[in-house]
Amino acid sequence: MPSVKQKKLYRVLDANFNRAKEGLRVCEDTCRFFLDNHKATGQYKSLRHKLTGIAGSLDISDVISARDVHNDVGRGSTAPEFKRKDIADIFYANSQRAKESVRVLEEFTKLLSRPGAQELKKIRYKVYALEKDVVQKL
Repeated sequence: MPSVKQKKLYRVLDANFNRAKEGLRVCEDTCRFFLDNHKATGQYKSLRHKLTGIAGSLDISDVISARDVHNDVGRGSTAPEFKRKDIADIFYANSQRAKESVRVLEEFTKLLSRPGAQELKKIRYKVYALEKDVVQKL
């Protein structure tokens, strides 16, 4: 059974794996359905699957059991989340969400696995580069 600190760490990882994968999925679907860009769609999908693989290296039952949706003090939405002016705005907001979440994952994974943290850093930089390519096409 994980300690209280371990459960809190798992909560951070769970929330940010979910957030990062959700953001990447929105970016992937933007490239797929609005840009008809096979290459970018595949790259976003690949990054999402890499995150899934890293998350799968954790004890998923411990991670999910640490989830506490009902008592999460940060689960509310902010007004800007409901204001999107166009597809580019949706894409950009979700790209930011993915990058920020991967950075959080990178930092907290340093407590568990240096190689995992290094892989997350590579993913983060791939998202930076991919975002630049896609934004120019939107």
